[in-house]
Amino acid sequence: MLTAPPFDSVEGAYLALLRLTTEQPDYRIDARGNAAREVIGVSFRLADPRQRLTYLAERRANPVFQFAEALWYLAGRRDLEMIGYYSTSMRASSADGVRLGGSAYGHTLFSPIRGGRSQFDQVAELLLNETDSKRGYLPVFAAKELANLNNPDVACLAGLHLLLREGRLHMVCNMRANDLDCGLLSDVFSFTMIHEYAAIQLGLELGTYTHTIGSAHVNDTDAERVTRVLKEADSRSAPQSFPFPAMPRNTTTSTIADVLHHEHVLRTNRRGYSAGHIAGLDLDPYWQQAVLLFELYRQIQYGQTEACDPDVLAALDPGLRWLMEHKWPQFMVSSDGGSR
Repeated sequence: MLTAPPFDSVEGAYLALLRLTTEQPDYRIDARGNAAREVIGVSFRLADPRQRLTYLAERRANPVFQFAEALWYLAGRRDLEMIGYYSTSMRASSADGVRLGGSAYGHTLFSPIRGGRSQFDQVAELLLNETDSKRGYLPVFAAKELANLNNPDVACLAGLHLLLREGRLHMVCNMRANDLDCGLLSDVFSFTMIHEYAAIQLGLELGTYTHTIGSAHVNDTDAERVTRVLKEADSRSAPQSFPFPAMPRNTTTSTIADVLHHEHVLRTNRRGYSAGHIAGLDLDPYWQQAVLLFELYRQIQYGQTEACDPDVLAALDPGLRWLMEHKWPQFMVSSDGGSR
């Protein structure tokens, strides 16, 4: 097979890459103090990019961070204040303690560069006027990032390629490197969200998502967890699965700003939101799910209760609820007082 192998969801691709890299690595490497097993030049394709979440108890994926990072990208932001709240480890990648550099992919994609227009705006206009174009490429990695050998934040994403074919928008993502256990899942979540957002802005149906990686690696520090994840996958009679809904067709930059307004209120603990309050927000139920996640995380971070509000937890879609219950089981308690 010369094209990227297809998978029904990112979980299947994730497990296949973990097995390949741990069992048949091309190399053992030690780059910048990170010993790892590595495979060079791999790819996979998702026929339905919406199936962007994994349901593996041992992996304990964090849907709060995944939504936060995707929204941070879509808003074109680079501030550490927001994203560092959801991932303290990202603070080490900031040269000045205020903003991020290469990894602020959304800033590169969506911030204005010429005449108030972003790269994304220019590519969108190109595709609307030349439907079979091959030029819809959004570069992210820049050569200038290598000028300083001590740069703590060089972009792992080389670029995103948008291809409009027969009414469907396809995306090919090119990664110079991917940490398969830690980075891959969040990257695919965010990039497929950008992919779906782009299709909506162009009035197109969602096409396939292809992910290519130059250096696919598993760090030795994560090897024990990877072993547990693969053991869990091998022992299941069938994978856990929840369908991920379609992004609303009326999603715009204003929608993203509205969601991030509520994110800011919750992140700064200006107030808490009940399930009923979130249900009454002027947001599509799809985006209310993100606000529910941010409210649960607020309760965890500010430690106001021993258990999160069961009504907020119950309002989550089943897949997101499953992930929260496995990421933070000590905080997720049912309304009758029992553990879910």
